[in-house]
Amino acid sequence: MGCQQPAPTLAPVVRQPPGSADAAADAPPRRAVWLSAWPVTAVFILSNTATPLYVLWQDRLGFSSGLLTVVFAFYIVGLLGALLVAGVASDRLGRKPILLPALALGVVASLLFATAESVVALAAARLLSGIAVGAIVSAGMAAVTDVAGPARKRLAALLASAAMVLGAGLGPLLAGVLSQTLPAPTVTAFLVEIVLLGLAVLVVWRMPLRRPDGTHTGSWIRVPAVPRPQRTQLMMGIAVFAPGITSTSFVLSLGPSLLADVLDTSSRVVAGAVAFVMFGAATAVQFAVQRLRVRTILLVGAGLIVAGMALLAAAVLLSSAPLLAVAAVSAGAGQGLGQLGGLTLISTSVPAGRLAEANAALSVGGYVPAGLLPVGTGYLSDAIGLSTATAAFTVVVAAAAAAGAMYVATRRQTTL
Repeated sequence: MGCQQPAPTLAPVVRQPPGSADAAADAPPRRAVWLSAWPVTAVFILSNTATPLYVLWQDRLGFSSGLLTVVFAFYIVGLLGALLVAGVASDRLGRKPILLPALALGVVASLLFATAESVVALAAARLLSGIAVGAIVSAGMAAVTDVAGPARKRLAALLASAAMVLGAGLGPLLAGVLSQTLPAPTVTAFLVEIVLLGLAVLVVWRMPLRRPDGTHTGSWIRVPAVPRPQRTQLMMGIAVFAPGITSTSFVLSLGPSLLADVLDTSSRVVAGAVAFVMFGAATAVQFAVQRLRVRTILLVGAGLIVAGMALLAAAVLLSSAPLLAVAAVSAGAGQGLGQLGGLTLISTSVPAGRLAEANAALSVGGYVPAGLLPVGTGYLSDAIGLSTATAAFTVVVAAAAAAGAMYVATRRQTTL
């Protein structure tokens, strides 16, 4: 009749409408869907394992806070470079041809970290780990959705998102505890990580994934995007995910320095525990809100980011380590909700043949500011002091989160 179809409705995040009998019959066991998220967790453990160890390398190699954030930014460079190709390549070649090399790069990065004796070696390790993570957030998260099948798309989004933040939290906790209690503090954690990546290789090898249909066209290397009808969903996710991951990136890159220089706490276990609690909150909150509408999830996430920035400014002003931990929890929960909302919007609306590219597009929108703002803050801290630079950072990120909430609230898709 030529009538325009209404915009799709997003029901609560996990509960699914009944699928067809064939889809139900073909669905893999629920445990297979959960297991498919392990490679995401394993690589994200690597992404943050170095966090509590930076102070050791800084003391041994003698580099500034500004150079420290540049080392951290090499991770973002590698990640963004991978996102330009990994999503498109995964949609065209399949998930395994992208995931297996990414896990191999993770092993090489772990070896470089374990043997690093220069800033160049650290930067190279961060670069390779960033490439591995870029492939994982594109192909790995899409693989979880593929394994879950059409009837479990919202469960897949929840598990992929939770696996990411759980791994991001486990990495610094693992490194903090092992480096504080065992010899060779900058070596042991990465040897353990190599074992975890090996297990992830076995999981990927056994994943029941279908080959792509081979109908894709266009450039292999491009800024990832989504089809025009899904652009609003993508932008709503980025509006909250970007300030959320920027705030947690600050805690990861400059948190140990903040604890040592401003709050007079040098324990690597404390630094690792702060990061773990931050991402533990990001994991738990996603399961807690799974029955809420996506619009509500995004708005609550933006509010938590604003609150986290206010608490971070207060923690520095009052030199309070407990208040810093509370700020990290709030920021982590905000990132988790922004990430969950964005992934859910994508997984339930973007065609399967563009899913990995769509995941990459969401990540680009989040990781660009997450790389730039902490680096700028690090160099600003060398000029005006870490406390003042942190205060400026909190104002910028809080304003971005408030603007993101305004964008989500004013979209006409009221059925979300």
